[in-house]
Amino acid sequence: MPPLKSLRPRQKRILEYIERFMDENGIPPTVRDIQKGCDISSTSVVDYNLRLMERDGYLKRRSEVARGIELLDETGQPVANGAVRVQIVGYIAAGEPIPAFSTEGASAAVEFDTVEVRPDLKKKHGTLFALTVKGTSMIDALIDDGDVVVVKPTNTARNGEMVVAWLREEEEATLKKFYREGSQVRLQPANSTMEPIYADAGNVEIRGRVVEVLRQY
Repeated sequence: MPPLKSLRPRQKRILEYIERFMDENGIPPTVRDIQKGCDISSTSVVDYNLRLMERDGYLKRRSEVARGIELLDETGQPVANGAVRVQIVGYIAAGEPIPAFSTEGASAAVEFDTVEVRPDLKKKHGTLFALTVKGTSMIDALIDDGDVVVVKPTNTARNGEMVVAWLREEEEATLKKFYREGSQVRLQPANSTMEPIYADAGNVEIRGRVVEVLRQY
């Protein structure tokens, strides 16, 4: 990492906050976390300073990932922080279901990125994968288009849990809250402007349960 004396006071404060946040949480902060934690007037000011710090070799950013900040050492390599990386294996529709994801193709999805999650999340749930959300059907659950959901693979769910559901006949996937109602399943959006999806229970396959949301901001 370059000498700290070359940092402006605000950038030094941002760097110290990022280090402290990662030590305490095991994952990087979002731009909004930094704004609040460092008492900065706007996210655009944070973004401007992060760009300068990236230019000067203090960190690396992946703009397409919600928590895409990596601190770099003096050789330009990422600083180990104990976080666990989970592969983003595709996209999941949070809206009308689309053929956007199938676990059959997950192992071959090497072109996708990874995200960092807390070490305790991996310890608690074991195998995990991540999906980038497309759509706004879960917006009232604070899941917006472009956010990333971390998913524990499972084929069962309790009523009210947020799941990755696969509609067999339609060959379509969707992100919704799961409710079993007799011989039917209700896949409930968290958006007051959208209607639930009703399907025969035999037509719905649970592919995973959401255990964490990584928000873009």
